[in-house]
Amino acid sequence: MKEIHNFRVLERRQLGSRYFSLVLGHGGKMQPVKPGQFVEVLVEGSRDVMLRRPISVHDVDEGKGTLSLLVQIVGNGTRKLAELGVGDNLNMVYPLGHGFSTDIPSSTPALLVGGGAGIAPLLHLSKVLKARGVDCTILLGGRTAELIPVRDEFEPYGRLCIATDDGSMGHKGLVVEHPAFSESYGIIYTCGPTPMMKAVARSAAQRGIRCEVSLENMMACGVGACLCCVTDTDQGHRCVCKDGPVFDISTMKKWYEN
Repeated sequence: MKEIHNFRVLERRQLGSRYFSLVLGHGGKMQPVKPGQFVEVLVEGSRDVMLRRPISVHDVDEGKGTLSLLVQIVGNGTRKLAELGVGDNLNMVYPLGHGFSTDIPSSTPALLVGGGAGIAPLLHLSKVLKARGVDCTILLGGRTAELIPVRDEFEPYGRLCIATDDGSMGHKGLVVEHPAFSESYGIIYTCGPTPMMKAVARSAAQRGIRCEVSLENMMACGVGACLCCVTDTDQGHRCVCKDGPVFDISTMKKWYEN
């Protein structure tokens, strides 16, 4: 069930020049949030930003009643959010969208592939899979090491592999060129830049591996009313915010082949 709450900023971390993270709580019992779901945040105090901003849920602590957001600073909205400090309020609609499938057998080896800000929803996913006993390989990529923030947070939940375009950390090259990518898996989850996800999806389809992609289309309303996030699937046009953002590639051949 969707709710609207004023969340209070409990922690804030600056992560280099392009990212920051927020730990948020509203003092009451939170709605359950599945890995891959997102929130719509209200950007207050800016005349340039009228619509809410969709942000993936990075982490959830059910015991403390908190959720975390990892935010990349890319425009006026996120620059305004970067001004938030501990004690400030952030109005959010949550939880939104359909998340990743986590009801897989513990014997199913999983590969989680993230690029840039697309690593955000994979932390919550890796924690849930780890709790189910799933063996995870977590492959994170970016142009440089600076663009792969909070990578250390993933280490407790699986084998961590890094790929950077410039070779500043880990394997030099794309995530699909990392040796770990070609290993055998029962399922692949991915979120990040569209060209990266399409390459991951094509490879998974060719290898007969189940794969889920989390799309990052522009989403204004979060509930499928404005239709600005529609994407073409094998089952027709679907709203990424309502029908996704996570889709199984078995319905997305039109998407990943274009």
